[in-house]
Amino acid sequence: MPAPPPAPPALNLTSLEQRLRDTHAIGVFTKLSLKNQVDDLLDAFRAFYRGQVAIPLTELRQRYDLLMLKVLSLLQDSDPPLANDIVASREAIWGILKDPAKFATIT
Repeated sequence: MPAPPPAPPALNLTSLEQRLRDTHAIGVFTKLSLKNQVDDLLDAFRAFYRGQVAIPLTELRQRYDLLMLKVLSLLQDSDPPLANDIVASREAIWGILKDPAKFATIT
């Protein structure tokens, strides 16, 4: 009987965020643009959970996926370890965003 696959590493958002800030694979102005896009997405989730907007969760997922693809495309050639860690964390991050209780702990 084969051994079970190893558990994915624990998600460390703080570490991923710091590594994104520190990477040389993304220029300063692009990092600022990405930060604004992340802030906009988080604001959309806040409004969604407050019932202030009628954005379906599927649309928020699409926005999240597009942002992740953008980040990964910027990192894949120049910082593959960070790109791989983001890919490995992608669903865990989405799990936090889509759960109002977990989301409240990061904002």
